Amino acid sequence: MMRFKIILTVLIYGLLPSYIEAQVQLSADCEVSVLTIGPGQALNDAFGHSAIRIRDAGQNIDLVFDYGRYDFEAEGFYYNFVKGKLDYEIGWAYYKPFIASYKRQKRRVTAQTINLSKAEKQRLFQRLQTAIKPQNKTYSYDFLYNNCATKIKDDLVAIVNDSIQFLPYKNYRTMTFRELIRSHIPQNSWGGFGIDLALGSKIDQLARVDQQLFLPKYLEDIFGHSKYKTSSEKLVSKTLILSDLQSSTAILFWWSPLCVFSFLSLFITGFSLRDWKSKSRSKFIDFFIFLSTGILGALIFFLWFGTSHSDTAYNYNFLWAFAFNLLLLPTLFKNKVKKRFTAYLKFLVMLLLLMLLHSFTAVQSFNYTLIPLWVALIVRYFYLIQWSKRHSI
Repeated sequence: MMRFKIILTVLIYGLLPSYIEAQVQLSADCEVSVLTIGPGQALNDAFGHSAIRIRDAGQNIDLVFDYGRYDFEAEGFYYNFVKGKLDYEIGWAYYKPFIASYKRQKRRVTAQTINLSKAEKQRLFQRLQTAIKPQNKTYSYDFLYNNCATKIKDDLVAIVNDSIQFLPYKNYRTMTFRELIRSHIPQNSWGGFGIDLALGSKIDQLARVDQQLFLPKYLEDIFGHSKYKTSSEKLVSKTLILSDLQSSTAILFWWSPLCVFSFLSLFITGFSLRDWKSKSRSKFIDFFIFLSTGILGALIFFLWFGTSHSDTAYNYNFLWAFAFNLLLLPTLFKNKVKKRFTAYLKFLVMLLLLMLLHSFTAVQSFNYTLIPLWVALIVRYFYLIQWSKRHSI
């Protein structure tokens, strides 16, 4: 299989247009534009996409370069993804099939013509020619700092010798990285919940204007208002809408995190009230709570300490999803418990209160859909504290 891939790669690379490798001199009419593709329906398309178009009618060139390629079949792809060592690639496509594919997906596409001199356009094309070579095309992906949008910014900054002044767009407001992400994926969605669960407090830092460029939408907005430091010339000379279609994904409220967690909260609270009246304990409820919070907590600790992801560190979701709950699972089936179990339950309540403090002080912004679940946890833990006092040995 690997041998076949090598042969296929050689064949494909051999079929590349000659001007991909050759030192082609672009004409004076060459146009460089940044393409911004709107969000799609899939989670991996929720943030949109960015690409560079090189169009030179005189040289019969109309190519699109983008840094959003990855190979699912690459050896260890999923393992490396989890570990935070994911390699992405730069790729190329002819413009017509490229734009046609996004129109079929009903994705909005805009083109911003970049104000460059002929020499700067030539340097950019040569830079892309070098980057597309097999030995150069791979780069280490980082969601916030090294992705399909930031790589384009880096290319332009490099060929104009860092002379771009990135300026705020209309209605600009200072936002944290998490707020920028939430502007694309709502909290009350499973994608939004998963992101808020996995990413730690580092993304609750305020993002500078140039740091907002990691999202294609803000790359487009900021580029549209930016200019050169050495002159009054704008970075973008004109903007065209190539596709005005816009895909949308309906969220079924009954299957949304808020609805599901509200149901779980009522379920847990209802059984807690029943147990309080009957002075009994529904062991399966406690097993479910400790198992689910323990597994989520173990995942949080793994992403924090066991991977290279920088944005999963300092994740205070562990204050409610506590990994050590897994160690207490055997205790939950006993009718008599030791006094230290009561102390552990009080510790869990303290962790929940500490989490609220972190939320109020803006150390980390937690997903609001978890509020019903937190209420249920507090109710259940308080009941277990009272129950354990009566059944301790």
